Amino acid sequence: MKNNFILVLNCGSSSLKFSLINPENGETLLSGLAERLLSEQAIIKIKHNGKKEQQSISSPFDHQAAIQCLVTHLSEHQLIACISAIGHRVVHGGETYYQPTLINTDVKATIEKLARLAPLHNPANLTGISAAEAAFPTLPQVAIFDTAFHQAMPEKAFIYGIPYKLYKEHGIRRYGFHGTSHYFVAQQAAKMLHKPLEQCSFISAHLGNGCSVAAIKDGKSVDTSLGMTPLEGVMMGTRSGDVDPGIIFHLVNQLNYTVEEVDTMLNKQSGLLGVSQLSNDCRTIETAYLEDNNPQAALALDVFCYRIAKSIASFTASLTQLDGIIFTGGIGENSDIIREKILSQLILLNFKIDVDANITNRFGKSGRITLEGSRAALVIATNEEWVIAEQTFELLNQEP
Repeated sequence: MKNNFILVLNCGSSSLKFSLINPENGETLLSGLAERLLSEQAIIKIKHNGKKEQQSISSPFDHQAAIQCLVTHLSEHQLIACISAIGHRVVHGGETYYQPTLINTDVKATIEKLARLAPLHNPANLTGISAAEAAFPTLPQVAIFDTAFHQAMPEKAFIYGIPYKLYKEHGIRRYGFHGTSHYFVAQQAAKMLHKPLEQCSFISAHLGNGCSVAAIKDGKSVDTSLGMTPLEGVMMGTRSGDVDPGIIFHLVNQLNYTVEEVDTMLNKQSGLLGVSQLSNDCRTIETAYLEDNNPQAALALDVFCYRIAKSIASFTASLTQLDGIIFTGGIGENSDIIREKILSQLILLNFKIDVDANITNRFGKSGRITLEGSRAALVIATNEEWVIAEQTFELLNQEP
């Protein structure tokens, strides 16, 4: 077996997602998830050769212990030798990083400094990097930044209407996220339309528990809905998305909320969960809507889809042509109901849904879901891990 496989790590505060991928064709030898880390209930799930196994992680229950379990499995199945590098998903690269970057002491220090922009994510990413360095001390470690794809945005798209010095002195601007996902599906969409990516313009909707819309012109991001943090933009699973900033002052000054309570409400108690009063899981809400005629479920879906359709329509201002819309992410790939509701509000842009194709293209199946003669709407299963593996491999194999 070739030793060109990339071990991709995506480290959260209490989780570690991993995949062993051939960067040239996306073949996945092994994948899995360690979760409930830092607790006595810590477990690791590994899928390998079509089989799934699960085991408890012993004390100290941390990321290093999880990676050690992974290393043990890799060793038992003679897979260590096929790994050429480790590719890390890092959420926030600020304006410093706009391309794959070989990790060293200076890079880690900068990632730590950028934690002020992503306090929940960058520290966890650093934890994963440190654990991987300890487990694989001889292998190169590469950071792929979630914000990198959006660094192509023009200044008019990322500057907020607040004093400019806040951007110059404190880096307060739109950065955007889900960059690897938007980049991947744009590539795949160009192939489906048989056009070079550099000649394509799309609006990509990554819809899951976290959601973002991106305008992609000539293969580059020119605008996106998520901002300095992952709270801005369309309504999401538990995040509010855009709200009148005055609401925050009203909650604090008139209703006696603390700043911490407002933060928790907007990030963890709003969105589909807050409006439906049922769940942040779109499947649960759809069931309540279809089977129980639940009015709050209906309202949550209507608000969710309207906000996304409105965002898609507004992003046409960033483009001079539109080859199509891309739906991706857990909801975007699997919910024919959500897609139909969104497209029904975009008839003015000549989107006419193919009902049968919309129902068929689910659960990993990609394809066109609009009628011939209308503008293309495409369902494309995202693969961020493959992008990380591919970009890691390309960085390490560049011609000197």
